[in-house]
Amino acid sequence: MTDQRLGLTVTHRRYVPYSHAHYAGNLVDGAYALALFGDVATEVCIRTDGDEGLFAGYSDVRFSAPIRAGDVVEVTAQVSRVGTRSRTLELSCVVVCRGCPDRSASAAEVLDPPIVAVTATGTVVVPASVSREE
Repeated sequence: MTDQRLGLTVTHRRYVPYSHAHYAGNLVDGAYALALFGDVATEVCIRTDGDEGLFAGYSDVRFSAPIRAGDVVEVTAQVSRVGTRSRTLELSCVVVCRGCPDRSASAAEVLDPPIVAVTATGTVVVPASVSREE
């Protein structure tokens, strides 16, 4: 019997404010994407177990493209494994819109295709008192 939580996908979108620029060229630090992964993982835990859960760790984190202030990012978590108290999530942060300051101060464009900026595998845990038995 397949666990109905497998394959559950949650997506958040967020505009990256200029106040989050950390480096020259309006680059945002990699921790920004990891914080967003935490947010989307929290919603996954609420949906699967009725609890916010806790992030236990990341594996295979890959920073493959920059995130810049003025971007719109889409962060997705998909449940790939369900244990007794742990859930494995496949995570991605994709840039779907990007500012174009070379055209004008407020110019921006929709990216087609979007740019995959960060991917990771994460493990979350939920308290034994709320986890469902397999």
